[in-house]
Amino acid sequence: MNASPSQPHPAEWTETQGLLPSVERDLPAGRHQFHKEQMMVQIREDLRTTSVVPARRNPFLRRAVLLPALACALAGAVVGGLALTGGGDGKADLATGPALTTRVGAADAKGAAPLLDHISLAAADISQPGVREDQFLYIASKVANTYPKTVDDRTTVVSEKLHSRQVWQSPDGRNGWLIEPGNTSEDGITLAGPNPLSSAYDRLAKLPTDPEALLRKIYQESDADRDPEVPRDQAAFVAIGDMLTESYPPADLTAALYKAAARIPRVVAVDDAVDAVGRHGIAVARLDEQNGQRTEWIFDKKTYAFLGERTVQVESDGTFKKGTVTFTLAITRRAVVNEMKEVPGQAG
Repeated sequence: MNASPSQPHPAEWTETQGLLPSVERDLPAGRHQFHKEQMMVQIREDLRTTSVVPARRNPFLRRAVLLPALACALAGAVVGGLALTGGGDGKADLATGPALTTRVGAADAKGAAPLLDHISLAAADISQPGVREDQFLYIASKVANTYPKTVDDRTTVVSEKLHSRQVWQSPDGRNGWLIEPGNTSEDGITLAGPNPLSSAYDRLAKLPTDPEALLRKIYQESDADRDPEVPRDQAAFVAIGDMLTESYPPADLTAALYKAAARIPRVVAVDDAVDAVGRHGIAVARLDEQNGQRTEWIFDKKTYAFLGERTVQVESDGTFKKGTVTFTLAITRRAVVNEMKEVPGQAG
């Protein structure tokens, strides 16, 4: 096999298809802490402070799509519920399109283990370039969220426009940059701080590659800061997903992550799932019993290359109807670059 489920590949993935209407939603398990941290980063950026120091991150908390912090503050956003209240000046119009919906794919409880075994083998069969301490990891994606939005006491479910997101990370996780048009300034915001980012390459490289030991570590770390409303097994599943998206895990760790995921109760295979740019694939998924949302990792059906992730409402909860895509992300490129803000293949 010549493609990895989540590994950056020297050729990298490129966008080859048209974009779907954007859609996504309130935040899946673990995204709230990231939003709180990034809200503070964005506010400091907007206030032109001289340094931006993100709060300490638990290594296994989700790194989510960044919401515009100032807009959230103006809208009276509640981090736990993300109910946005529109204002007359339009500053709170974070999402205006109709919510994206999808067919809820059939779940196969017995199919997850063999599928993850194939994906793990594909991940291990990858040669990857080394990462020097003076280089940066580059991850580009297409993302969107869906929210309940209240204007004049009327609440509707609306979606962001699908948009680009670019992240640069130093291997130690103490330096980085984020550009997400509409959610950051045109030039982006710094992710620098004294504490490593959760997806730092150096930190990932030190994790155990024995699947059982790795899963114990994930449970221990996610338990430390887990929202009590998030089921323990779901938090562990989400934590693994975090390490497979905006990160660059070594091949042996990637393979171990998939084997560890196979040991989490109620993980299933899904026959069909679509990423943010319209690529169909097969998914490994788990349902959050508390909110009726299913987190799906999407893979190419032939190569098992990791395409992206989405969260689907599979049980109506009073706000989101069954089939609503509450979050979507498609990885479009991964690479190692020599400088911050360098875009692979772009002429200097």
